[in-house]
Amino acid sequence: MIYFLGDVHGRFDRVVEAVRENRPNAVVFLGDLDCTRPLHEEVAEIRDLTEVWYIPGNHDSDAASSWDNLTCDEMADRNLHGRVVEIAGVRVAGLGGVFRGEIWYPPEPPQFDNYESWRRKEVPQSRQAIPGDSPKKAAYLASKAARIGAERMLRHQSTIFVETVRALERQRADILVTHEAPSCHPMGFAALDEVARKLRVTRLFHGHHHDCLDYGPFVDAMGFRTIGVGLRGITDQEGRKVVEGELDAARAYRPPGRRL
Repeated sequence: MIYFLGDVHGRFDRVVEAVRENRPNAVVFLGDLDCTRPLHEEVAEIRDLTEVWYIPGNHDSDAASSWDNLTCDEMADRNLHGRVVEIAGVRVAGLGGVFRGEIWYPPEPPQFDNYESWRRKEVPQSRQAIPGDSPKKAAYLASKAARIGAERMLRHQSTIFVETVRALERQRADILVTHEAPSCHPMGFAALDEVARKLRVTRLFHGHHHDCLDYGPFVDAMGFRTIGVGLRGITDQEGRKVVEGELDAARAYRPPGRRL
């Protein structure tokens, strides 16, 4: 059995408790872990009890420390982003991060295909001193460019690029895990519907919105079942709640209309 974990935002206590009690074969974090220490330390109490996997969320690249803690060497091979991995006998595909307008915000066409093409064009470089610049000004401008470049490079570590999506679509999986939601969510994306269909998955699990919506009316039209996992909630691979999300009761509504 696989457990799918909603955005924990730095709190791993519910995960530890559920794993100790139920001993699932694997757990998959759906992004926004907000690790305050390296991930292998955050999950040290359960690493011998279950497999641990994850995809990044948008807040995981808010600070360099959070990103470094999530992608630490000890857990680097457990990042599912852009991959299909067999976990507990189930083929699971991962697509972490979010869509951002300066890169790609479907249905608009992508501005850049991949991270490197964006970095080469958009990351500010250290400016060469020009006549009239004082050494102090030249040093300040160079430092400013480097700082802005580093901040933007970090931010887009958790951005979805079209090249990653296209490569994923050429594979096959049983389950797709994403941070963003597909179109059945009021703030979801039809682009993720297409990824799920091309992968031929039967289920999609997502986090990000901290809610728990009734997606039942959309299953037939979309061709797969969607399960949103709430804030610090836990759901098993059959879609059964193991632990209620903290906001599930407040946000458990049926999406208005059919955005298909």
